[in-house]
Parts: sequence; C-alpha cells; structure tokens
Amino acid sequence: MPMKIIPVLDLLNGIAVHAMHGDRNKYRPLNSILWSSPDPLELSKVFASQGFHELYVADLDSILGNKEDFSVLSRICSETELSLMVDAGINDLGKAERVLEAGASTIIIGTETLTGLGFVGEAIKALGEDRVIVSIDLKGGELLSKSEKIRSMTPPRLVKALEELGVTNIIVLDLARVGSEQGINMGVIVDILEETRIGVMTGGGIRGIEDLEKVSSLGVSGVLIATILHTGKLTVADLVSKGFL
Repeated sequence: MPMKIIPVLDLLNGIAVHAMHGDRNKYRPLNSILWSSPDPLELSKVFASQGFHELYVADLDSILGNKEDFSVLSRICSETELSLMVDAGINDLGKAERVLEAGASTIIIGTETLTGLGFVGEAIKALGEDRVIVSIDLKGGELLSKSEKIRSMTPPRLVKALEELGVTNIIVLDLARVGSEQGINMGVIVDILEETRIGVMTGGGIRGIEDLEKVSSLGVSGVLIATILHTGKLTVADLVSKGFL
C-alpha cells in the first residue's frame, strides 16, 4: 500500500496556527499560500479540493486544557469529505466519544497527555482498534508523558507495550522538529520499525520530496506534513509526480 500523505491543522482559539518546535506559547496565526486567512474550514476545503483524503487536527485548546469546543471539527466533517484524525488531549472515554460524535474518524491518544497505558487498552476495547491511533510524542528524542513509567521506556519498548494492548497504528512525532524543516528523526523511526510490524506514521521536520521518498523506502505507512505545504516548498504536483497523491 502506498504511503499516505496527511496534511495537518493545528487549532488554537478557533483558528489555524503555525506550530514551531512544540513551543506553543510562540504559535502564531498561520500564514499560508493556500488561503488568505487562518480559517480552518477554508483550509480544509482547499486540502479536500487538492485530492487529500485525510486530515490530522491537533486541537491545542483541548490538549492544553483551556476549553473544549469541537464545533470546528463538526463543520469540517459536515462541509468536506475528509476523514479526520484528531488529537484533543484525549485521556478518558468521555472525551474520546465526544470527539467521535463531532465527526472524527479516528482519535489520537498522545503520550504527552497520557497518564498511563491502561487507558489505551480501555479505548481499544470500547471503540475498536481501527478508531484509535497512539502518538508517540517526543521532544529532542525524549518521550513526553504525564506517566513516569512511560517516560522511562525507550520508544521501541513502548511500541511493544502498545502492540500487546492491541494498538495497530502509531504516529512517531518529534515536537522539537515540528515546523523546523530540519528533517525527520530517522534514528527513532528505524529503531521502531525494526521491532514492530504495526503501522508506523511519522511527522515533524519534513524538508521536501526527498524526505518523503526516504521514509517511504523504510516502510513508513504515512507522513504528517504542514509547514512545507503552507510555504509552497512542497506542492500537490510534486506529490502526484512521485505517486504520493
């Protein structure tokens, strides 16, 4: 199966913002060549018109515990045919169900806000393995989590533990590289792929089509991209020419 290319929207205070290095205090309204304003609905419509089928949404207000308002998600789902993967700082079934009710196809459980692995198994049992993806959140190669046990693990060991809980798809995301165009953390990806057969997606730091070809050759199942789409350094024509779209 060809590697999926999944555009990303980071939402804060109801608008799309430019994520940089995971330093959320410095996130600013997104300035994109794709649309004249940081309107998440209009940007989503652009992605759909370009031929993308999935969209990854990070609801930063919910992740940071500021507020919970999934109306933007609902509008994107009702006004486009995009399948939404949503990270909203989900660490209980109630919030997971509210995100799915808003129209998301898949919930993202990020280790950054996870207090323990038990919830992962609970979510898979309640919602099904196809509706749950775990994001292995790193910063500078170090695991991020509210759980000391998770922080003490190596990424490959954590993936093994997740596999035992029934997880079939993960995302490996180094927040320090998000928006940086410094390249993917290849070492971690290779270490994880050597230890597992589950689907491994990644994101953070993609510089261009060469990086996509490199991770595709490793066996990565999908890549999250944002900055280089909004700056025009990577175009739909580039993706089509290489068979990624």
